[in-house]
Amino acid sequence: VQLQAFGGGLVQAGESLRLSCAASGRTFSGYTMGWFRQAPGKEREFVAVISWNGAITVYADSVKGRFTISRDNAKNTVYLQMSSLKPEDTAVYSCVSESVIGRVSRIQANYAYWGQGTQVTVSS
Repeated sequence: VQLQAFGGGLVQAGESLRLSCAASGRTFSGYTMGWFRQAPGKEREFVAVISWNGAITVYADSVKGRFTISRDNAKNTVYLQMSSLKPEDTAVYSCVSESVIGRVSRIQANYAYWGQGTQVTVSS
């Protein structure tokens, strides 16, 4: 099982960026997928998750209204559209997949599969 994230980079504050995460090794259509991030010197934190059918999305308060998570089960891919980026969004963003069918949560320990992370840097 592999999760590979793409799309990170260096942008200026106020700009947008879209992250993608392609999953392989099993079907992810029944599982919640999402994103966590870790900034330098800080603990890893929850960003957003989306249920298997896209009906449920959950966002961290810090990104609500600016980030949008979506998925394409036919492509085993989850996306994170990030708009109005701020310097405090600078972090390594990792995509994740749940280990239990149907469960939706913010709890890191519930996510058995993690991608390698992609760096997002927002300059002021």
